[in-house]
Amino acid sequence: MRKYVTRLLALMIAFSTVGAVYVASTKQVQQKAAGAGKRGGGGGGDAPTPVIGAEAKFADVPIFLEGVGTAKALNTVTVKAQVDGKLMKLHFKEGQNVKQGDLLAEIDPTPYQASLDQALAKRAVTETQLANARKDSERYTRIPGVIAQKTVDTQSALVAQLEAQSRADAATVASAKTILDYTRVLSPLSGRTGLRQVDEGNIIRAGADTGLVTITQVQPISVLFTLPQQQLGVINRALAAGPVAAEAMDADAKTVLDRGTLQVVDNLVDQTTGTVRMKADFPNATLQLWPGQFVNVRLLIETLKQVVTVPTPAIQRGPNGAFVFLVGAEDRVSVRSVVLGQQTDMQTVVASGLAVGDKIVTSGFARLQDGARVVFGRQGGDAPPAKGAPSSKGGESADAGSRFRQICATDLQTHCPGIARDQMRQCIEANLAKFSDSCKAAVAERNAGQGRQSEDGKGKGGGRRRDGTAAAAETKGTDVRTDAAKSAPQ
Repeated sequence: MRKYVTRLLALMIAFSTVGAVYVASTKQVQQKAAGAGKRGGGGGGDAPTPVIGAEAKFADVPIFLEGVGTAKALNTVTVKAQVDGKLMKLHFKEGQNVKQGDLLAEIDPTPYQASLDQALAKRAVTETQLANARKDSERYTRIPGVIAQKTVDTQSALVAQLEAQSRADAATVASAKTILDYTRVLSPLSGRTGLRQVDEGNIIRAGADTGLVTITQVQPISVLFTLPQQQLGVINRALAAGPVAAEAMDADAKTVLDRGTLQVVDNLVDQTTGTVRMKADFPNATLQLWPGQFVNVRLLIETLKQVVTVPTPAIQRGPNGAFVFLVGAEDRVSVRSVVLGQQTDMQTVVASGLAVGDKIVTSGFARLQDGARVVFGRQGGDAPPAKGAPSSKGGESADAGSRFRQICATDLQTHCPGIARDQMRQCIEANLAKFSDSCKAAVAERNAGQGRQSEDGKGKGGGRRRDGTAAAAETKGTDVRTDAAKSAPQ
């Protein structure tokens, strides 16, 4: 009998163990299935992926060649004294704009004025002698045969000699006047003065290495730049067709400082660098260009008329080359290979593969694949909810979190890569200004949902505390009553 009871107890324990294991495994499978359902989202396996898109369209696309150059004054003159003397006065200010012929400086004219006066006096003496000799020659030739022929010839020679002397004196006077004029230093061109190199009161020398001031012509101004020799043929063809427009850009190559035209292509290639020097002139009306300034230069070689263009972010790269996600019927995407032309940071020319009006995806590629369904987010607002999304308050927070993960997948990969889950909130708050508008809206919706859930939790928690307190009070009262009953006399 004891053996029978022992075996029966062993069998009961074994059956109980098997049942407990079965129940535990069944519950685990159900939990995994529920978790997978939650991760799949409320819209099912075919839930649309939020994206941003655009349409291919016709546009005129300019083709530029870009190089780096240096601004150079169109003309530069170092003003120097042409005569020796004391610098009496400067008539300009440093950095002043002057015109051609403006008085810049005065040198002491006293010695040069004296030389001119001497030349004038000597010319007056010569002219008097010449007048007297001419009268004598006229008298000698008035009555033929009275004066010997030798005397007449001598007088004629004297007249010729004095005439030559008069011309020499006139040249001396002109030279003296010119030297005197050199004491007034005039601007040789219109431009801008630099820093003065000599102060008033100094003795300056003609031809000295140090000048008075340097004047640069900055309106217009030239820019010297280089381009690779491989682009020389394209530039020459553009020059043959007409003037080639040039643009001077600032350091970030985004702001146009001035617009001008290409003037000269150098007649040789620098064999050391394989580049060709070129010069472009710019009006420089607002003085945005300055001699010695480094600038980026781009030449407008050609303009492609009415070609198919798409935003550059839409272009993806794969093993088979460039492709785009083309949105077709039922908002399903397909991979479309394209042949690219001219490409910039903002716009790309599609030579073949797309037609005007084709809708393509420009953002939100993280979860896209051939045949996937997409939904287009609204710029500056929430993306439209997927079909079958839960609308009850119980699923509101989960739905907002799911939409947040879908819409912000690209932004999180870009601005918060490799961030731990417990630090993700801090990263989102720090980089929220850099996120797309649709992602910002999803973040706001998720935060609002979490706020409502927190308030509901506080209310329920308070109820539980109130219920728990009441239950404890009731229990305590029962215990008191029980103790009182026990202590009462029977």
